[in-house]
Amino acid sequence: MNLYLPKIDLQMTRLLSRTFRSIKYPSSVSTKTKAPSRSSSSSSPLKFSRPSPSASASAISRTGSEPIMGVSRAWCVYLILSTNPPIKTYVGVTTDFHRRLRQHNGELNGGAKASRAGRPWVCACLVQGFKGRSDACVFESKWKSFSRKLPRRRSCGDMEKQAEDVSRLLLQHRQKALDRIKGVLDCSLLEINWKLNLT
Repeated sequence: MNLYLPKIDLQMTRLLSRTFRSIKYPSSVSTKTKAPSRSSSSSSPLKFSRPSPSASASAISRTGSEPIMGVSRAWCVYLILSTNPPIKTYVGVTTDFHRRLRQHNGELNGGAKASRAGRPWVCACLVQGFKGRSDACVFESKWKSFSRKLPRRRSCGDMEKQAEDVSRLLLQHRQKALDRIKGVLDCSLLEINWKLNLT
């Protein structure tokens, strides 16, 4: 299906083409007004077509940066732990964990607002092997939900030991929530790597 639009400038065409991948633009865009015709042999400034499978399979990051054409990255869910007060954990999903951790630590733009306090963050757990983004997002959502629903134990005692206790208790709390997920979702194909010692 061809659609003829009068006087579309090259910048607008490129913007539309980047935003909506199904819009294709030729290398030279004519600025002359064309009358619509039924002939399919004439070229038009904009062509609406179905996106190719390779375009839809391209990886698009959550931060809105440009997609990487032809590269399919595996989705993973991660758990990070803050190293400065307030000690807390954060669960997220990404295709590039190292870049995302740098964002959380403020080295790159785009980290979550919730992770600004407590920098720097360290990786506590990495879960890999998801079929796609939707599976990873469902897993992330369940992990957060189960973590909120579980009762928490408070650490008590002297101040020196309290920071270590808080970190350990938070990680154990997340691990219990992860164990509950295993009873609800099929995690047989997932690889769960704990990077920090929980005991």
